Amino acid sequence: MAFGQSNEREVHVGVKAGISLPNLVGSSDQEITKNYKSRLAASFGAFVDVQLHKNTSLQIEVDYAPQGGKRNGIQPVTQPIPGLPVLPAGNYYFANFNNTAKLDYIELPVMLKYRVRRDKPVGAYLNGGTYVGFLMKATTVTSGSSSLFLDNRGSIPVMVGPSTPFPTIPFDAKTDVTDSLNRVNFGITGGGGITFKHKDNYFFIDGRASYGLTTLQKDTLNDGKSRTGNLVMSFGYAFGVK
Repeated sequence: MAFGQSNEREVHVGVKAGISLPNLVGSSDQEITKNYKSRLAASFGAFVDVQLHKNTSLQIEVDYAPQGGKRNGIQPVTQPIPGLPVLPAGNYYFANFNNTAKLDYIELPVMLKYRVRRDKPVGAYLNGGTYVGFLMKATTVTSGSSSLFLDNRGSIPVMVGPSTPFPTIPFDAKTDVTDSLNRVNFGITGGGGITFKHKDNYFFIDGRASYGLTTLQKDTLNDGKSRTGNLVMSFGYAFGVK
């Protein structure tokens, strides 16, 4: 029976997996949060897509959504350094090392989807909405070794004597920072994709961008202010169930 003559709605249940390029977006005037770049991570999830009208539907997802970013080069040292005095809040020692922030979220996006050529072999869609994310674990992974400096250009070494710089120190560590971050993150998301119809089912290729609206850090005075952001390319399959 034609859709206009029936109360039945199309419902699809799907799975997807892909590659994420998450990043941390921080203020450019905060030493501790600026200059992060995107990292590469895997993402996956499942969803239900319920038709609202001929070409529109509501899509609700449950996704594993890695966030975070990486920062390599001269940057602030956020942990106390044995043998050196603790600096006042907002002041840091600097060193040259590698730093990756890994934030593991379970996200629940709710989006409106508009489809074109829905009944054709090849179609397309646009979608957009909001999401809420729940932080499972947050880790910083650092590596390398470096001298210490008093400036972010590495031109003023920390000295322990008139002509003796502070010894080079290692930065190889994996630190759990979950308790320093807010557990809930709200944001907006949207994108589009291409569908390949297969009977009542369809394959799809999806591209999406997300931006977090919640400040991640609990202690913004000492830890700065960052938000999440990412780009995701996914491939998946949706099964028609009604």
